[in-house]
Amino acid sequence: MSNSTKLAHSLLRQLIEVGVSDFVVSPGSRNAPFLIALGEAAKKQIIDLHVKIDERGAAFFALGIAKASNNYVAVICTSGTAAANFHPATLEALHSNAKLLVITADRPARLRKTGANQTTNQVDIFSQIKTHDLSTEINLRPLLIGGPLHLNVQFDEPLISEEKNDWLAGVKIAPTKYLNKIGGKLDLTTGVLIIGHDRAGYTVDEVNSFAEKLNWPVISEDPISFPQAIAHTSLFLTDSKIANELTPDNIVVIGRTTLSRGTNAFINLCNNLVVIDSRVADIDSKREADLILSSLPTEITTQKSDSSLWQKASTIAAAEIESITWSEQLAVVSICKVLANETALFVGSSRPIRDIEAFCKPRNGVQVFSNRGLSGIDGNISTIFGIAKEFENTSAILGDLTFLHDISALVNRSGENIRIFVLDNNGGGIFSTLPQANADNFDQLFGTPHNLDLEKVVAGFGVKSTTVSNLKGLQLNLSKPISGLEVVIVKVPSRSTNAGNLKQITQRVSRAVRIGINLD
Repeated sequence: MSNSTKLAHSLLRQLIEVGVSDFVVSPGSRNAPFLIALGEAAKKQIIDLHVKIDERGAAFFALGIAKASNNYVAVICTSGTAAANFHPATLEALHSNAKLLVITADRPARLRKTGANQTTNQVDIFSQIKTHDLSTEINLRPLLIGGPLHLNVQFDEPLISEEKNDWLAGVKIAPTKYLNKIGGKLDLTTGVLIIGHDRAGYTVDEVNSFAEKLNWPVISEDPISFPQAIAHTSLFLTDSKIANELTPDNIVVIGRTTLSRGTNAFINLCNNLVVIDSRVADIDSKREADLILSSLPTEITTQKSDSSLWQKASTIAAAEIESITWSEQLAVVSICKVLANETALFVGSSRPIRDIEAFCKPRNGVQVFSNRGLSGIDGNISTIFGIAKEFENTSAILGDLTFLHDISALVNRSGENIRIFVLDNNGGGIFSTLPQANADNFDQLFGTPHNLDLEKVVAGFGVKSTTVSNLKGLQLNLSKPISGLEVVIVKVPSRSTNAGNLKQITQRVSRAVRIGINLD
């Protein structure tokens, strides 16, 4: 039996025995030893094998499964540019501390720098992620400690062996349990807890347990997961006078705050900032705070903080929000309000995730996912397809450019029950709300209108779709059960109109809250 086949058998058997059950592969020649072996394992129903023709989408698909399952998922490609196409998803996995196992097939080391076809230096190609450059067997178990990992596997000719053996005989699967680091003490007086969108990798239950002991008002970038969170804070905290009035002695931040400039400015006002995030040990080692903790404390001594002023501000803001008419914000609120329990929601970067934080009322029962490690718009559809493998029903909210950026994922479309809402404002709506909105040639440089009929684009991939352009049409769609993959194009007002509406509602909320809490 060829050495390449033996090496593939050894590595894959080890992964199967530690509980890796999902393998995502893109076809190639140099990774043939892996593909053939995985085909044999899939035939025996020992693993789930997913074949994706595009390496970039394959990696994001694997990332989605990894995020939803909290288990390592292997994504495997051939050598050369195929490996480079894994880079975006690998960066997202690094900064979100996701369990993505990247396996790149390679030619033998002796062929590097010789002009050999499809050969480049794949060692440390993913920068901060450690590469294990393998030509012989290695014990993989000690390497799977959480976070992304790269195995670069050198396969020499012959790649395929005609000799057969039952390499899976007697395989014993003992899944590894990956637990978050919890422990330590925290002694503070009064304050506010702010939960970043990715929760620093902690589960909702773990964060809730900590929040109960802390007994402070809670601000969450993801209000869908925390019903006790103060609603609409990212709107009224943009007012510096309100923010100063509400500033506590202490603020504890779990994870990273990535969305609201108002929230980030509010954090800078406090006397004592505590950050809780395991990534400060390596990925974000230059992060600053008065106290930085790499684990969630279990022994907590604090004083209960009065939340009445926060609740009053939230109630006043909610009353102003009730008046909003058909818009991206109303669409997002309407979707999130009726999502069924025990389902998943994926939220795209840019405007949708900001609108959920600002306008949605806190609730629970839905598991929320997003690619907030680096907040990119690439690979979102592929990530959704991966997440959907772990749920009976999955919904997603994406902007139109985010959707188009990964449109090729529809070639290998999922068979799961998925409904993707695409907010179509014909371009990059987020930029209309940022300082560059007044730039010369704005549309050419930032707005980038696509001028496409998205329903026809989707139909070209054989995917069912529909278009809605008002609240009644959206509600009618939401009342129907999700069956297979479907795309709902939500036509909303123009980007400039949306930017103007956001400015007006923020000003109305600010004015009303100021009056309501006696600041004017």
